[in-house]
Amino acid sequence: MYALNFYSSLFAESLRQGRKTLTIRLGNKLDKYRDGQVVWITVGRRFGTRRKIFPAIIDRVEVKRLAEVTPREIERDNPQLRRHEDLTEFLSKIYGRQVTLDDEVSVIHFSRIEEGEGPLPVDV
Repeated sequence: MYALNFYSSLFAESLRQGRKTLTIRLGNKLDKYRDGQVVWITVGRRFGTRRKIFPAIIDRVEVKRLAEVTPREIERDNPQLRRHEDLTEFLSKIYGRQVTLDDEVSVIHFSRIEEGEGPLPVDV
């Protein structure tokens, strides 16, 4: 099973609270993540110990230029960011290189999979 890993433990609470429901990754990730795929949402360092937060399903993967990412998508990725300038600065720190609005990104939308008993949600 694949994992969507987040390096910063600062995201763990946003993930648990359902405020972070997508991730923006540099490059085309369509070969790795597909609509309907089940993944573990994890937090931890690369090549280090990671903590499982919850299982999730990939709802949609979109590949676009960073300039095409919507303000709502930026906020759903990182609730503390609102503008493209903030996002390019944030991604530049994560990837260790200058990220621009022309860079190709994958916007990966995901939904938590709840475990347990009880009635199933109904779409109306």
